[in-house]
Amino acid sequence: MNNSSDYIINNSMEMDYSKRISLEHRKKFAQFFTPIPIAKLMVRWLLGNENLKTVLEPAFGLGIFSRVLLAKKNDIQIQGFDIDNLIFNQAKKEFAGTEKINLLLEDYAYSDWNNKYDGIICNPPYFKFHDYDNKNILTEFEKQLKCKLNGFTNLYTLFLLKSIHQLKRNGRCAYIIPSEFLNSDYGKLVKQDLMKTGNLRHVIVFDFEENVFEDALTTASIILCANDNKTKKIQFTNIHSVSELNVVEKLITDYPNLSENSTTYLFSELNPEIKWKTYYQPQNAHNFKNLVPFSTYAKVVRGIATGANDYFTFNISKAQKYKIDERFLLPCICRAIDVKGNNFSCSDFERLKNNNKNVFLLNAVNIQDENVTKYLQKGKDEKIDKKFLTANRHPWYSLEKRHPAPIWVSVFNRSGLRFIRNEANIANLTTFHCIYPQINMFSNISVDLLFAYLLTDTARKIFEDNSREYGNGLQKFEPNDLNKGKILDLEKLSKSSMKTVIDSYQNYGKTNDLQYINEINIIFQEEFNKRF
Repeated sequence: MNNSSDYIINNSMEMDYSKRISLEHRKKFAQFFTPIPIAKLMVRWLLGNENLKTVLEPAFGLGIFSRVLLAKKNDIQIQGFDIDNLIFNQAKKEFAGTEKINLLLEDYAYSDWNNKYDGIICNPPYFKFHDYDNKNILTEFEKQLKCKLNGFTNLYTLFLLKSIHQLKRNGRCAYIIPSEFLNSDYGKLVKQDLMKTGNLRHVIVFDFEENVFEDALTTASIILCANDNKTKKIQFTNIHSVSELNVVEKLITDYPNLSENSTTYLFSELNPEIKWKTYYQPQNAHNFKNLVPFSTYAKVVRGIATGANDYFTFNISKAQKYKIDERFLLPCICRAIDVKGNNFSCSDFERLKNNNKNVFLLNAVNIQDENVTKYLQKGKDEKIDKKFLTANRHPWYSLEKRHPAPIWVSVFNRSGLRFIRNEANIANLTTFHCIYPQINMFSNISVDLLFAYLLTDTARKIFEDNSREYGNGLQKFEPNDLNKGKILDLEKLSKSSMKTVIDSYQNYGKTNDLQYINEINIIFQEEFNKRF
């Protein structure tokens, strides 16, 4: 590549690579390539810096950003980092004809801390805390940035924080990253640090009806930063698809003039402690009065995590094969798909058991049993005891202590939260969260009333305000998302309405007629909706 016309400014290079290289390898190195229309917009943001001479691409890949940049502006020097030999060697070959790019086979997380740039552009690796050298990298970042970070911090946000630290005066930064950190617990400290720098300008969130990256179930957001004093405001923009990128184009063209609308805020108006979706998505809770945290009436904790489900879960056939007596097997729901409807009874459990479903966990309470001892040795031979969770349990095969929860709630969903009454009184894996009602003897609130409310559309919509969104409309709730989520203050419900709700709930239990749930929902709407 010797001149601007030689640069490939489409995704053909990335597509060819994806066909040749296995998905397993690409996932190992978090190689999910940026679509060319998005790359062009991000480059446009950098080109808004009239003094753009030096550019950093921290996760170079095949250099999609650098190709677009050099096609637009040839008098720049680009520094690129990557850690995968395979893609690095191909990139070196592709850019062998230019002196504009310096590629380094190094980990950006540990390199280049003292250099600053006029522009930084990146699609960083998407790794959760347990997929990278979490402890050492966090130590490095806290030392370099003089800040405290959550142990669950995702690697992509660390790249973003470092890049903002490396911006020269008037320098600009463009990142495309999952929007997860905007609404997660670990994101609080990240948002705090972003606000402290004062460089954040635009947060552009893709709506959750489609994936921006192929083979990656994640949302996407474009983060635009500028190390200038041209504005003290941040604008949030929610777009529904790549076809609406012209909205982003206008935002970039108009900078530093930010639209004065309901999603534009002063830095001082933002709260890093809350989910930032409140700044760019309508909140259902705003339509209701007398709201309290869900923790007022219940505590939510995750289900049992075994660390090796294939090893610890049993069906009847497996128990017979290894001669494990049912005394050493704990009844447990292992998959959400095995639970139909809103109530799970003893007969439902027996049906699953007789259909040879996995409905037991190894509960090795007596290792004197010869067959249990043999099965534990099998686990050691397979190094089950060395896995992430088991290695931190003593003994490694012990189960987490969880009393059967009266109510289960789905972790992932696309059609709203699903609540299940655990009438069988059995344990559950992490496929469901456990809900333990916190109701005292002096309260007018019963478990029946609480569960009746949870079955309504009103409850689900209010909880949605605290969800985390992934690609293709997938929602996820962590326990604290629910604990901190809002619920109507059931104590404010009139006595007559309480009785009607309970009666309707009991009728629903007898008939499974959803009309009774609709009647319950109308009662809550009438008593708590601000419009009534």
